[in-house]
Amino acid sequence: MVEYWEPGTQYDYGSVVIFDDVKYKIIQPHRSQSDWTPPATPALWGRMQEHHGHHQSSQQWGEDCKPQPPAPTYGEQPQAPLYQQPQQPQPQAEPTHEERKKHWYDLDDHRKKELEVGGGILAGVALLGAGYQAYKSHEKSAEEKKAHLWSLNNWITEAQSRTYQYRNGNYPSPVAWVLTQGKNIPTDAIEGGYERGEPLYICRAYQDGGLMIGKASSVFKKGAVIGYKKEEIHLDQYEILVGNPRAVRWVSVSGTLKVEHLGYVPVEGGSEPSGDKQYIAKAPYHDAVHPGKASEVYGDGAYIPYDNTEKKIKEYAVLCYV
Repeated sequence: MVEYWEPGTQYDYGSVVIFDDVKYKIIQPHRSQSDWTPPATPALWGRMQEHHGHHQSSQQWGEDCKPQPPAPTYGEQPQAPLYQQPQQPQPQAEPTHEERKKHWYDLDDHRKKELEVGGGILAGVALLGAGYQAYKSHEKSAEEKKAHLWSLNNWITEAQSRTYQYRNGNYPSPVAWVLTQGKNIPTDAIEGGYERGEPLYICRAYQDGGLMIGKASSVFKKGAVIGYKKEEIHLDQYEILVGNPRAVRWVSVSGTLKVEHLGYVPVEGGSEPSGDKQYIAKAPYHDAVHPGKASEVYGDGAYIPYDNTEKKIKEYAVLCYV
């Protein structure tokens, strides 16, 4: 039996709920909040189909049951939480697939304004409100903040699509990056190390125009830790690597990474704000093994986030397909 959505409830993979007579399926495990209704958080829920029932006329959920605008389907951008009901529905400016491939600065001024007013860029505010903060946003200009939200929004949209495809058996690779929230580690997450007897998993998250690889664990403060500019950054919304562990292997590297010398194809990783590719790495440090990032531009080692900074390790391994 499908249950009605409720705040203060832990929803995990496989959860299906009804909200305002519409069915939604979980995309990211999370604990619900009163302002994180399914229509307001498409990064967490995907709309399935219409459900004709009695819930809309019921007042059992009080303020959480106010009518909402039509919910986005899978692949649309997240919308900011609705704290009050608008008098009239607002037109939505949807970024096209081709526009999402562009940088914010490459869009013309008229189109930028349409996206700002229509919700295409302001959608990023919902993600920031859900615990995702811009890196040193107080140092950014207004236009830089818009560019940040644009890139953050596009990452969430793409990650949401990957998650949906993988969980529905339509992903072309034996491993995949899927969205998760907080300390919800999927059962099929691929281990990338250990510390104090606890497994560490491989994660990545958007940061300041790049996609940084780091580590995730249920024992971490927010769930995930990435390294950026010699700092450790704790995040509660991130992608985690899942899939068939027998389809991948670790290839040892010493010093500078040369991808053509690995002998295997590396698993898709992340990227620097400059566009340089990051690869999934793991390295030993202080009686533990930590997931981290490697790149051909890093010089003689890979980086792991550790003790409020990043440590460069010269002997490491890179994750590749078998």
